[in-house]
Amino acid sequence: MAPGVRLIVTAAVHGNETCGTVALRRIIDEMSRGALRLAAGEVTFVPVTNPLAYERGQREGDRNLNRRLLPTAEPREFEDHVANWLCPLLARHDVLLDLHSFRSPGVAFALVGPPDNAGALEAFTHAEQESALAVRLGVGRLVDGWLSTYASGIERRRARNALRGASGPVVHADHGVGTTEYMRRMGGWALTLECGQHEDRYAPELAYQAVRRTLAHLGLVAAAEPPAAGAVESLRLFEVVDKEHADDRFSRSWTSFDPVRAGELIATRHDGTPLRAECDGFVVFPSQDAGAGQEWFYLARSTDRFAKGSAAPAAGQTGSPPLVRT
Repeated sequence: MAPGVRLIVTAAVHGNETCGTVALRRIIDEMSRGALRLAAGEVTFVPVTNPLAYERGQREGDRNLNRRLLPTAEPREFEDHVANWLCPLLARHDVLLDLHSFRSPGVAFALVGPPDNAGALEAFTHAEQESALAVRLGVGRLVDGWLSTYASGIERRRARNALRGASGPVVHADHGVGTTEYMRRMGGWALTLECGQHEDRYAPELAYQAVRRTLAHLGLVAAAEPPAAGAVESLRLFEVVDKEHADDRFSRSWTSFDPVRAGELIATRHDGTPLRAECDGFVVFPSQDAGAGQEWFYLARSTDRFAKGSAAPAAGQTGSPPLVRT
């Protein structure tokens, strides 16, 4: 076998997100029959990453595998045991494609890492490689800013709890580390592909085509280079808002990537305090079922990071004011 990239593709990190499982089993079958042959490098497929959650048909086994992903000498929850074999497996590869789906209706998108930077939170040097693959996955929306936004939310939560004298489990920025963040910390690069709604009949096909495109782009199979998307919507997460009380309520039933206009009411706190948009943007990952003290919704804004010929902005420089005002 010719030398090349070491790729790992994972699915069912969340047990009820099965489109990637279907796609990977299809790819494995093609390879076992010789219909698809590896020409260079190495590839590992993990169709079911969290078998307990998959068996139960639910997002988690004992906890969310895609949070606080790291090996541990004292595993207590099922996901700790998964992490103890998954993390070394990730570290032996160069590139990760992690296949997911989502609950609410919406359009498929990919989550991308930060621009190259030497920061303490998410130092990175492979932004160009990630971007080149991201625009070839077959989706038209790319989103970045996950871990930095999550970390900022944790700091605000700590400050709020300290002000109120509240106690609780210590949560820090590393709680936001999942498969792709761990891969980047190990020196590799990674993309999360959200293939559509859980029940979307096309999601397994989109996942399958994305894997085929990835294999071709990385030179692992003898196939033409997949074309880059002609136009990509580029968004950056920059704020996360917690639900502070059980009676906090959304102004309406938001869906991920619903646009929001400056001054528009997004939600109302239990005491009547309105949360309004400070500027134009998008509501992302709204959680109708969030409990008090949990992430409630994220906010994003448009960028030109993935526009053809655009220069990547420095990490942490969003140029945007806070989106929510009270």
